[in-house]
Amino acid sequence: MIEYDDFAKVDMRVGRIVGVEDFPEARKPAWKLTIDFGEEIGLKKSSAQITSYPREELEGRLVVGVVNFPPRQIGPVRSEVLVLGASDDDGRVILLGPGSDVPLGARIH
Repeated sequence: MIEYDDFAKVDMRVGRIVGVEDFPEARKPAWKLTIDFGEEIGLKKSSAQITSYPREELEGRLVVGVVNFPPRQIGPVRSEVLVLGASDDDGRVILLGPGSDVPLGARIH
C-alpha cells in the first residue's frame, strides 16, 4: 500500500500526439512520438511500443502521460514521457485517454 502523497507525486497530464515517426532501431517494434502537453509543459518526445495502432490513428489522439519521470535513453531516442496504456487479452497496449476533449496539459487527479 502507498500513501496518497506518494500517488500525488506522479504528474500525469493529457497531451495530443502531434508527430509519429518510425523507430527501426528499437529492439521491439515501437513508434517515436511527439506529444503536445500544452503551454506549461510543451512538446515532449516518447518511444512507445504501441504498434497495434497505425500512424493515422495515433496522430491527433489525446493520451495520458507521466511527465515528471527522468528522461530515459532508448537506443538513439531520449524518451521524456511515459505514455500510459493497458494490455488487452491479446497483449496489445490500449492507450489511456480522456473520454472527451479537455485542455492540453490537464492534470489527472
